[in-house]
Amino acid sequence: MENEPDHENVEQSLCAKTTEEELNKSFNLEASLSKFSYIDLDKELEFKNDLIDDKEFDIPQVDTPPTLESILNETDDEEESFVLEDPTLLNIDTIDSHSYDTSSVASSDSGDRTNLKRKKKLPDSFSLHGSVMRHSLLKGISAQIVSAADKVDAGLPTAIAVSSLIAVGTSHGLALIFGKDQNQALRLCLGNTSVGGQYGAISALSINNDCSRLLCGFAKGQITMWDLASGKLLRSITDAHPPGTAILHIKFTDDPTLAICNDSGGSVFELTFKRVMGVRTCESRCLFSGSKGEVCCIEPLHSKPELKDHPITQFSLLAMASLTKILVIGLKPSLKVWMTFPYGRMDPSSVPLLAWHFVAVHNYVNPMLAFCRGDVVHFLLVKRDESGAIHVTKQKHLHLYYDLINFTWINSRTVVLLDSVEKLHVIDRQTQEELETVEISEVQLVYNSSHFKSLATGGNVSQALALVGEKACYQSISSYGGQIFYLGTKSVYVMMLRSWRERVDHLLKQDCLTEALALAWSFHEGKAKAVVGLSGDASKRKAVVADRMVEILFHYADRALKKCPDQGKIQVMEQHFQDMVPVIVDYCLLLERKDLLFSQMYDKLSENSVAKGVFLECLEPYILSDKLVGMTPQVMKDLIVHFQDKKLMENVEALIVHMDITSLDIQQVVLMCWENRLYDAMIYVYNRGMNEFISPMEKLFRVISPPLNAGRTLTDEQVVMGNKLLVYISCCLAGRAYPLGDIPEDLVPLVKNQVFEFLIRLHSAEASPEEEIYPYVRTLLHFDTREFLNVLALTFEDFKNDKQAVEYQQRIVDILLKVMVENSDFTPSQVGCLFTFLARQLAKPDNTLFVNRTLFDQVLEFLCSPDDDSRHSERQQVLLELLQAGGIVQFEESRLIRMAEKAEFYQICEFMYEREHQYDKIIDCYLRDPLREEEVFNYIHNILSIPGHSAEEKQSVWQKAMDHIEELVSLKPCKAAELVATHFSEQIEIVIKKLQNQVLLFKFLRSLLDPREGIHINQESLQMPPSVTEQFIELLCQFDPNQVIETLQVLECYRLEETIQITQKYQLHEVTAYLLEKKGDIHGAFLIMLKRLQSKLQEITHQDEKAKEDLSLKDVEDTMVETIALCQRNSHNLNQQQREALWFPLLEAMMAPQKLSGSAAPHLHPEALRSLTMQVLNSMAAFIALPSILQRILQDPVYGKGKLGEIQGLILGMLDTFNYEQTLLETTTSLLNQDLHWSLCNLRASVTRGLNPKQDYCSICLQQYKRRQEMADEIIVFSCGHLYHSFCLQNKECTIETEGRTRWTCYKCSSSNKVGKLSENSSEIKKGKTAPSQVKMSPPCPPSKGDPAVKKAASEPVLDPQQIQAFDQLCRLYRGSSRALGSNSECLSRTVEENRLEELLAVMPQRPSGCPTGPSQVCSVTFSACPSLPTAYLQVACPVTQSRNPTTALSPRDRVGIFFFPPLYFFPSPPLQTVTHRGCCRPSVLAPCCCLGAHSRPQCLVTLLFKHFPGPL
Repeated sequence: MENEPDHENVEQSLCAKTTEEELNKSFNLEASLSKFSYIDLDKELEFKNDLIDDKEFDIPQVDTPPTLESILNETDDEEESFVLEDPTLLNIDTIDSHSYDTSSVASSDSGDRTNLKRKKKLPDSFSLHGSVMRHSLLKGISAQIVSAADKVDAGLPTAIAVSSLIAVGTSHGLALIFGKDQNQALRLCLGNTSVGGQYGAISALSINNDCSRLLCGFAKGQITMWDLASGKLLRSITDAHPPGTAILHIKFTDDPTLAICNDSGGSVFELTFKRVMGVRTCESRCLFSGSKGEVCCIEPLHSKPELKDHPITQFSLLAMASLTKILVIGLKPSLKVWMTFPYGRMDPSSVPLLAWHFVAVHNYVNPMLAFCRGDVVHFLLVKRDESGAIHVTKQKHLHLYYDLINFTWINSRTVVLLDSVEKLHVIDRQTQEELETVEISEVQLVYNSSHFKSLATGGNVSQALALVGEKACYQSISSYGGQIFYLGTKSVYVMMLRSWRERVDHLLKQDCLTEALALAWSFHEGKAKAVVGLSGDASKRKAVVADRMVEILFHYADRALKKCPDQGKIQVMEQHFQDMVPVIVDYCLLLERKDLLFSQMYDKLSENSVAKGVFLECLEPYILSDKLVGMTPQVMKDLIVHFQDKKLMENVEALIVHMDITSLDIQQVVLMCWENRLYDAMIYVYNRGMNEFISPMEKLFRVISPPLNAGRTLTDEQVVMGNKLLVYISCCLAGRAYPLGDIPEDLVPLVKNQVFEFLIRLHSAEASPEEEIYPYVRTLLHFDTREFLNVLALTFEDFKNDKQAVEYQQRIVDILLKVMVENSDFTPSQVGCLFTFLARQLAKPDNTLFVNRTLFDQVLEFLCSPDDDSRHSERQQVLLELLQAGGIVQFEESRLIRMAEKAEFYQICEFMYEREHQYDKIIDCYLRDPLREEEVFNYIHNILSIPGHSAEEKQSVWQKAMDHIEELVSLKPCKAAELVATHFSEQIEIVIKKLQNQVLLFKFLRSLLDPREGIHINQESLQMPPSVTEQFIELLCQFDPNQVIETLQVLECYRLEETIQITQKYQLHEVTAYLLEKKGDIHGAFLIMLKRLQSKLQEITHQDEKAKEDLSLKDVEDTMVETIALCQRNSHNLNQQQREALWFPLLEAMMAPQKLSGSAAPHLHPEALRSLTMQVLNSMAAFIALPSILQRILQDPVYGKGKLGEIQGLILGMLDTFNYEQTLLETTTSLLNQDLHWSLCNLRASVTRGLNPKQDYCSICLQQYKRRQEMADEIIVFSCGHLYHSFCLQNKECTIETEGRTRWTCYKCSSSNKVGKLSENSSEIKKGKTAPSQVKMSPPCPPSKGDPAVKKAASEPVLDPQQIQAFDQLCRLYRGSSRALGSNSECLSRTVEENRLEELLAVMPQRPSGCPTGPSQVCSVTFSACPSLPTAYLQVACPVTQSRNPTTALSPRDRVGIFFFPPLYFFPSPPLQTVTHRGCCRPSVLAPCCCLGAHSRPQCLVTLLFKHFPGPL
C-alpha cells in the first residue's frame, strides 16, 4: 500500500467534512435498529468431493494460446459468432430453434422473449427447505439516503459497494459512506454537488480489500480515488480512457495498486497507481478495444486472506464478457489470454453476467467462474497444472426457465439468481435444486440503463450495448461476507442465509410443525441444502438437532391434544389423531428415542382414549417390519388388549410373533392364543417365552389324531392345524424358529433330539389301551405321507455322519416300515411314497441305511397284483416313481417286466425297454395303452429323427411301424400320413399295398394328398406317381362324391384323360365338365352341363303337383348358375361365333319349357322359369350384342309368327337393364371427372402456397441467410420450414441425382429419420414411382452480389396414372411443371431451369391496352417493408408507359415467401421512384413482377422478399 501525504487535497477534505457534518445534524438517528449478524458463509468451503464433477469435461487446450492483439483484431460481429475449436461445447444439436432471435437491435421490439421460454414447473421448495433467505431493510441507511436527497440535494442512489463499510453513490456525484454497525451512521460524505454537476452521476464504485480506498467512476468518464480513513480525495483521473464515455465498471484487484475499468465504449483499461517523489500518478493501458468488440461486464478474481498463497492468484485473472463471448486473461506476470468461450445464439437483450468463487473439487480448492447470458448458467473450473499452465474445465451447466439479470455466489454450494421480473431464486449448485423463490419488487431496484446508453455524454453508444443496458443492474447489487445488498431508489436491503435453527423456527411460527420436523430431520441426516450454523463433527451436530426435534415433538403432541375436536363423531377424532400421532411415532423411532415414545409421549397421549388407541395402532407396521422390537410391559399389554377388544385377532397373532414377550404373562397369552386359534402365536410364545418345543406339538396332535385314527375326514381348521404341525416339525429339525427367525445355535442339537424322541415314542403320554404303537408317526403318515417323508428327507440331508445320526435314521426307517407294511389301512400311493423315499435314500453314495430286499419284493407284488383293478393308474405311477428314484436295483428286471406286462403297466414296460434299448417294443406299449396310444406318433418321429440312435435301432423301429401301419392309420390318419411323408416317402406304394381296407386307404390318401387337412407336407418331396393321386380320386368318387370338384381344385399331380374316365365311370357329370374345361374342351364341358340342365328342366315340366317342387326348382337354378359361370369364364377367350355357340343353346334350353305354356298340359312354374330366363339374358348381354339376341329370338318359328306377347316381358327387361347400365356409366364418368377436378384444384392450390421458414439462419452453419459471400450462394427453403445455404447442403452431401437432375434433401429431417426413409424415397424416385415436380424462381435480371436466389422445397403426392396425365396437361398449359404436396416425412427440394419466370411471361396473353410493351416485359415492384407501419404496400409500374396500379394493402410478413396476387389493372401515373416512409430508416424493397392484362389466365407471380432484406433484390 502506498503512503499518502497529509498536506495533499486539504481543501477537498474540508469540503467533504463540512457536508458530512451538515448531514449528521439533519438526520434523526434515535431509532434503535436490529443488529446484523455478519456470518462469513464461505467458511463452509471444505475439501469435499463436488457432486457435479462426474460430468465435467475439458475444454480443448491449444498449443499456442491466442494473443490479446489477435483477439482485438477479430471481427466482433454477431452474425459470425465466435466458435471454439471443439464445437460440442455449443451443443448445437440440442438447441431449441425458438431460443434464437435476430441479432438486429430493431427486431427486439417485436415481443418479450420471456414468453418463449420453456415452461417448467418446479416443486414447492418451501415445504422441502423452509425459508432459506432472511431479507431485511437497512432502515438507518435508507432513511439517510432519502434525507440526503431532500436536504442537501444529494440526488437519487445510483451505485453501491460493500466491504466493512457501505458506500452509496448518487446521481449528483456524492459518495455516502455508512458504517455496518448497529447504528448504521453516516461516516463520510465524499464529493459535493458542484463536482457532481461537472462529473455527472456516480456510475460505479469499488472498495479495495483492506477498505482503505474507494474508487468512483462517473457518468461523464472521470474517476476519483478517496481515502476512506480521512475522507481525502487522493486522485482525480480524467485521461484513463477515451473522453465522452461513461464508466460502467471499476474494480480493484487483489493488488491495491492495480484496478480495472470498463467504459460505455466497450473498452477495458488497466489502471496502475504509483507514487513517485511524493506525487500520485495513474498509468492506463488498454486491455480490450471497444472498436473490435464491446465488453459490458468485467470481474477480477479476488481471493480471501486464507487463500492468498493459492497458485492461481499470481496470475491476477480477469474475466470479461462481451456481447458475443467470454474471455479470461491473466494480467500477471504478463498479459496473456487463457480462454475464450462463445455464447452461441441468444436474446440480444439479455445481460451478460460473471461471478468468481473458490470451490472444493476433488479435495482441491480452485476458482470457479460462473457466466450466463439468458437462461443457461455455465460453470468453468480454473486450475493450474504442474507445468504452470492454466486449464479450464467445463462443469455441468444449469438450465433455467427464466432470463437472469444478476448472479451472486453466497457460498461455494449456494447461488442466488435474480430474474428479469425481479424474483430471487436460491439454487443449490451441485443438485441444481431450487431452494426458495423470493419476490423483491418492493426493493424498487436501481437500473444502470442511463450509463449504458451514456446519456450524460450524448448517447454515443451502439444500439446493441444500449439494448443490453435496459436490464443492467451491475452497480445496484453487491455481496460481501455471505450477504447480498440490493440498492433501491429509496432504500437498501440486505439478504443472507438463515441459520438452521432460524429456518426451523420460521416454520414453527407459521404453524407448519410437520414441515419443521422434516426440515430438522434433513439437518440431522446431513441432507439439507444451504446449511448454516451447524459445526463440529457429525455426532455433535446430530445431538444438537435431535434435542431441538424433541422440543418440537413435545410441542406437536400438545398441539394434537389441544386441537382435538371436543364434540362430534368419533370418526372425526380418530381421523384427527391418525393425521397427527404417526408423525410423533415416526420421529421418535427415527431418533431412536423409544424411552421418550413409551414414557412421556405415551403418558401424554393416554389422556385421550381415542389418541391412545390410534397410538397403539400406529405401532403395528413398525412391529411387523421389525423396526420396533422392545416395548415396555404396560404398552405391550395395552396393545394386545386393544386389538383383542376390537376383534382383530389375526393382527394380534402377527404382532405377537414379532414381539419380545418375555415381560408378559405367558400362561395368559397362551390361553388367549389357544382360545382364539392363534396357533402360530402359541408356538412362538412356547418357544421364545419358555424354550419349550414339545408342548405345542402335543397340543396339536391331540386335535388331529382322533379323527385320523377313526378314519373321519378332517375339518378345514384341523387341516390347517396339521399343515402348521408339519411346518413346525420341519423348522425344528432344520434349526429354524417358527414362524420366522432361527433357533439359537446352542439349542439346535437339543431341539432336534427332543423332536426325534417325541416322534418315535411308542405311545403318547395319555395313551388309551386301544392306542396303536408309534401314534405320532402314524398320525403324520395318515395326514400327509408325501410331505412328512419330504420333511424326513430334508432332515437326513442335514444330519452329520456320526453314530447318533445313523442310529436315528435307521430307527425311524424301521418304524416307518413297521407302521406301513404291517398295516393294510394305507393306500398303494402312500406305500409307494414310503418305498420311493427309501429308494432315494438307498441310492445315495454314502448310504448307511439297511432295508430288507424282500420288503421291496412284497411291495412289487402288492402294486402289481392283477386281482386288484382299483387305483390302477395310481399303483403304476407309484411303481414308476419308485424305479426312477433308484429302486430298480432292488428288483430282478426280468421278473419286473413279466409282472408289469401282466398288470398292464405299460409305462413300467416302456421304462424297462428303454433301459435295454428295445425301442421297437415300446411301440407295442403305446398301442396297447389306451391313455397314451396317440403319443406313439411323436415317439416314432423322435426315434427316427433325433440323433443318438444307431441305424439298427432305427431300422427296428421302422419295421415295427410298417408292421402296425393299419393300426396307426385307424388310430389317427392325419398323424400317420405325416409320419409316412416324413420318414417313409419312398415307401408310399408299399404302405398303400399294406392297407387292404379301402376306407382306411381313403382316409390315409386324403390326409396325405389333400392340403386342406391341415398337414404341412411338401408335395414335391413326395415324388408320387400320378396313379396314386388317381387312385385317391377314385376312392373319393366312391366315398365322398360331393367333394371331388373342390379336391381337384387343390390337387396337382393327376392325368386329365384318366381322371375323366374315372368321373365318367361314376357318372359325376359336373366333375367331368370341370375336367373338360380344364383340358380346354369348352364345348364338350358345355354340352355336358347343358344336357344335365335339360334333364332337370324335363323333370320339372313333367312332375305332378305332389312332387317336391321346391327341391327340383332349386336343382334347376343351381345347374343353370353353374352353366352360366362356365360360359362367363370362357367367353373372354372366344370369338363371337364361339360365344353364340355357347349362349344361344343355353337360352333355347331355358325358353323351351315356356313354349309349352299354350299346350294342354302347362308346367307348374312359369314365373320361376321366366325369371331364370331373364337371368340368362342379363348374363349373356355382356358378351352377345343386343341385336343378335333379338334376331335369334325372332328367328324362332314360334315367335316369328307374331307370338311376341309371350316374350314381351323378357325384351322389356333387357331394355331396362341397358338403360340402367347407361345411367350407371354416366354417373361414374361424372364422379371421376369431379374427382379429377378436385385433385387438380388441390395440386394447383399447392403450387400457389408460399413457404414460411421457421428461422432466418442456415440450420447447418447457423449463419444468417443474408451473410456476405465471395461468390453467389443460393438459399434452399424446404416445406418443413428449414432453411440452408446451398454450399452447406453440398458439403453435407444432401443431394440426390435422379434422371439427370439434382434434388436437394433436408439435412435435419433426413438425419432425424435415420436416413432410412430418405434412401427409400430416393430409390422410389429412381424407379419412377413418383413424379416430382419442381419450381425455382429467379429474377429476369442477374441479381447483385450477395443477394441470394430463393429456392422452394416441398414434398410430393403419389398420383395414379390418370391424375399424372391430367396434371402434366395442366403443367404444359403453363409451360412448365408446378409443385405438388406429398408425404410430410419427405423434404425434397424442387428445382428447374433458371429462366422459369421468363417462360411464364412468354406464355402470357396479349398486352393490355395502353401498354406498348410485349407480354414478357418486366415491370418494377416497390414493396415498402416498414416495421413502424401496421401494413405493407405493393405498387406495380410499367417502365415504358410509366403506369401503375392503385396501391394494394398487404399483410406484413417477417419471412421470405412466394405469393400470388390477382391480375392487376394499370392506369396512367407519374414515374415511380423508390421511396422511404416517413419515420422509417429503411428504404423500399424492389422485386421483379410481370405486367399482366385484365383477362390473364394465370395469376401474377410476385416474389416478395420481406422485412429482413436490407436493400433491393
